[in-house]
Amino acid sequence: MLSLCDQGPWPACPAPFNLADHVLAGGLAAPDKIALAVLGASRAERWSFARLRAAALGTGTGLLEAGLAHGDRVLLRLSNTVDFPLAFLGAVAVGIVPVPVSAALTAGEVARIARTVGPAAILADPALPCPEDGPRRIGLEALRAMRARPEAAPVKGDPERLAYIVFTSGTSGAPRAVMHAHRAVWARGMMREGWYGLTPRDRLLHAGAFNWTYTLGTGLLDPWTAGATALIPEAGTAPEALPLLIRRHDATIFAASPGVYRKLLKHWPEDAPAPRLRHGLSAGEKLTEATRTAWEAATGTAVHEAFGMSECSTFISGAPGVPAPPGTLGRPQPGRRVAILGPDAAPVAMGETGTIAVSRRDPGLMLGYLGAKAETEARFSGEWFLTGDLGVMGADGSITCHGRADDLMNAGGVRVAPQEVEAALAAFPGVDALAVTDVALKDQVRVIACFYTARDPIDEKAFSAFAAERLARWKQPRLYVRRTDLPTGPNGKLSRKALRAEWRTSDGQA
Repeated sequence: MLSLCDQGPWPACPAPFNLADHVLAGGLAAPDKIALAVLGASRAERWSFARLRAAALGTGTGLLEAGLAHGDRVLLRLSNTVDFPLAFLGAVAVGIVPVPVSAALTAGEVARIARTVGPAAILADPALPCPEDGPRRIGLEALRAMRARPEAAPVKGDPERLAYIVFTSGTSGAPRAVMHAHRAVWARGMMREGWYGLTPRDRLLHAGAFNWTYTLGTGLLDPWTAGATALIPEAGTAPEALPLLIRRHDATIFAASPGVYRKLLKHWPEDAPAPRLRHGLSAGEKLTEATRTAWEAATGTAVHEAFGMSECSTFISGAPGVPAPPGTLGRPQPGRRVAILGPDAAPVAMGETGTIAVSRRDPGLMLGYLGAKAETEARFSGEWFLTGDLGVMGADGSITCHGRADDLMNAGGVRVAPQEVEAALAAFPGVDALAVTDVALKDQVRVIACFYTARDPIDEKAFSAFAAERLARWKQPRLYVRRTDLPTGPNGKLSRKALRAEWRTSDGQA
């Protein structure tokens, strides 16, 4: 059998269509219901569906009155406040293309993004640095005044037209500007069915920055489309505060990256149940079994993992009704066509390693990279979009990820996937988190190193013996380095690149 899973196509996106109109229509049946609560330590800012819709469409009117036109691009230089989703949806509603950027970027980084995107304006929080000689800015005072303007009529059209642009995290190279069509939000129905189990009764708390596609989609757009409530911690909320927020605000679903799970579980009080919590969601990087086990012990609920990327969001996952088999990412979501490809871009035999690929006909797939035709074409081969990640498909359709092809380690001339080694070592007692990569000991000599965090000292001889029982000799780490933490990028993803750089900087001294 070949490594190909096809459960039939997702229903076609209606036409004409508008992303913002589709999202905001989810609350029409219950306009007084709370759509969004931004959670502080002692208070919450609450928005009903009716108020959210009026303010978003009023913002659309205000942007047009400010001189912006259909097709213009605007940078969203905003924090985790309600200003962000109102600006995003207001712009999309009237045909203006929003481009979210991380609040953590410097003015110089924003300037480089602006040169790539060519925005007509920056919607800017004055507390966040912006380039002095960049496009004109529309500040928070003006942006908030737009909420009271008459509601704009959403501009409907071809679902294939450009709706918004997001930047990749840059963990596998320079960040790229990913163009998404209006149909992208329609395609997210596959995730609600194949990952979340989301219903209108849910209260989904997402611990992430709004500019991240994971938070924007899973934390805001999807709950509102389903008529559910989105709960978002205010900017600056520490991970140790999350357990209390989950319980205090009756969250039924919690979503975050594995790095956030690791941090909040250190502060989860003993015997402190969250009675309304149904399950957790994890994406962004591989969830370790130690973290999964700790979450289940603390909450009594499962955590369902998903695999995806900025170019297509998530498309492989476990779900409440169909949990992922142990050690796997899960299965392709209903409506997806996914394969494991060999060097000839044809599906490999079941059980063989190859590149994870999704059909170019997937309605959630990007339109392409802005201003990078050659880079866009390089990601496609025939009918397939190539993710750059390696994986194996089992007979049940479940997929095990072996990491990015460009993350592969060189151990004595043999290529080894770091995720395979990490999965084998993650169950060692006392280890909180770990990451494996190859480092240079001296010129032309590279070895596999395991960087780990632990509350108490670890017997590294026992750790090495544990690895020897589970891994072939060439896959076993030669170095074990204890750290206070593991480096991550702005969105909480593990950065092996940073680990290697820090090792070089310290001349091999931990």
